[in-house]
Amino acid sequence: MTPNTPVTPKKNIQSTNKIEHALESFIFKGRWLLAPFFVGLLFAVILLLIKFFKQLYLMGIATFTASSQDLLVGILTLVDTALLAGLLLIIIFSGYENFVSKLGIDNHEDKPSWMGKVGFSGLKMKLISAIVAISAVELLKVFINSEAHSNDELLWKVIIHVTFVMSGVLFAFTDYLNSKTHNH
Repeated sequence: MTPNTPVTPKKNIQSTNKIEHALESFIFKGRWLLAPFFVGLLFAVILLLIKFFKQLYLMGIATFTASSQDLLVGILTLVDTALLAGLLLIIIFSGYENFVSKLGIDNHEDKPSWMGKVGFSGLKMKLISAIVAISAVELLKVFINSEAHSNDELLWKVIIHVTFVMSGVLFAFTDYLNSKTHNH
C-alpha cells in the first residue's frame, strides 16, 4: 500500500472490530478485580470465628456465676455472630459466581442447593433477610437488658429494625413487580 492509497472501509471496520474486541476483553477480565474483595470477606469470616470462640470461652467460664439473663445475651451474641458469618458466605459465594467466575464444584456432595442459582435479585433478598434477622437478634438482646438502655435508645433501635423490615418488604415488592414485566 502506498502512502497516498486510501484505506478501504473493510480494513477500517476490521481495525475497529479488533480495537473493540480488545477493549471488551480487557473490561471482561476486569471482573477479577472483585476476587480480592471476596477473599477479604472470607478473612472476615475467620475473624468472626475467632470472636465466636472467644465469646463461647467467656460464657463457659461464667456459666456458674452469670445470671440467666447474661447467659441468654451471650447465646444471642453467638447466634448473631453465626448469622453474620452465614451472610458473609452467601455474599462470597453468590457474588463470586455472579460477577467473577463459576465455582468448579458441581459434583461436590456438600454443595449448597442454592449455589449457582442465586442471581443478583436473590442475593439482595437473602442479604436483606439476614440483616433483618441480625437486627431482630440485636433488638432482642437490647430488650433483655432493657434496664441498661434509655427509652430513647430503645425507641431508636425499634425504629431501625422496623426500617430494615420495611426495606425488605419493599425489595420483595420491587422484585415481584420486576418479575411481572416482559423485559426481565
